[in-house]
Amino acid sequence: MSEHARPDAATTTAAATATASRTHVVVVYSDDAEVRDQVRTAVGRRPAAELGRVEYVECATGPQLISRLGAGGVDLAVLDAEAWPAGGLGLAKQVKDELHDCPHTLVLIARRDDAWLATWSLADAVVAHPIDPPALTAAVVELLHARESALPVRRTAPLRG
Repeated sequence: MSEHARPDAATTTAAATATASRTHVVVVYSDDAEVRDQVRTAVGRRPAAELGRVEYVECATGPQLISRLGAGGVDLAVLDAEAWPAGGLGLAKQVKDELHDCPHTLVLIARRDDAWLATWSLADAVVAHPIDPPALTAAVVELLHARESALPVRRTAPLRG
């Protein structure tokens, strides 16, 4: 038998249980409280049974976002590209360039033609406004799974919704 044997069922079950009991921290950035509420409502507290619960942290300004992400312990940042005065695309690029352990980023864009900017910003996923709850939830679940499994950040951002 190979020394790189597969984990047994008990090990796999224990890992899944640990993941399902973990709380994931998701930062939602927008200057618009309605957009932040739409994200929380669309994704909910438990977007996938195997992931565990989601705790939301809201940021309404760029400095709040930078400070919170810099403090660590964040699994995902959902950034509104239409936020003012600092848009989510520019902030996504900034945190990817400046933070050593930057969480995955998902940007919300109003115009499909702006998807190329999401690629420039190094966003890991893109969802279009108006928010489509199934598309947003699928993107969030995918990125939380990636964070959970310590997969490297993708440098492409497929458009959803």
